[in-house]
Amino acid sequence: MSNNLIDMEETVTHTGPKGVINDWRRFKLESMDQQNLPPAKRELLRQMSSPSKSRDDTRANLNRKMSVQEYELLKEEDEGCLKKYRRRCMQEMHDKLSFGPKFEGVHDLDSGEAFLEVIEKEHHTTVVVVHIYKIGIKGCEELNNCFDCLATEYPTVKFCRIDAVASGAAERFSDEFLPTLLVYKAGELLGNFLACTQHLNEEFFATDVEAFLNSYGLLPEKELPGMDDEEENDIE
Repeated sequence: MSNNLIDMEETVTHTGPKGVINDWRRFKLESMDQQNLPPAKRELLRQMSSPSKSRDDTRANLNRKMSVQEYELLKEEDEGCLKKYRRRCMQEMHDKLSFGPKFEGVHDLDSGEAFLEVIEKEHHTTVVVVHIYKIGIKGCEELNNCFDCLATEYPTVKFCRIDAVASGAAERFSDEFLPTLLVYKAGELLGNFLACTQHLNEEFFATDVEAFLNSYGLLPEKELPGMDDEEENDIE
């Protein structure tokens, strides 16, 4: 049992002042290009992270105070490494909070049964956005194209489309009510927008549909983009 606890201490991302310092120390050591360091610093790194130490020594090493030599080594190029560390912590936190499934592309529903299954059986945290369309109706093709873009921007949202004629829903959704947008979560209808293009400009794009849905609070936060060092410097 005690060995398992030590293993957890060596791998988990810590919280609290001491834990954060220890986690930062480990990240800094792992990210350094040790081959290009002077021999003296490389030897110090070897002493700080030697795999031959006993488990008790490893635990003591994590909890000890930082030496002057170690501090001098770790503070060099600290800003760039800190950005990488911050990015990793943010991504880990984001991953822990993202409990629902992710999707690729727009899902085409070919029947009323498929439509009901998506609404009733999807994960309870997943937002489902359904476009009911009919070929030849103004705005339907454009909205389908917008869905293709939004599905890439919001992988945790399940974007679906269903042909009113092919699904047998043409009687319920006549041409004057198309295109229709329906938004569900946990089986509950959150948004019902008949002839939704009347809320958009004559010429509209994915960003316009996104803004419309966001005005009702129907879309979640976007995924964190992967930033490289140059992008992070621009932010700073």
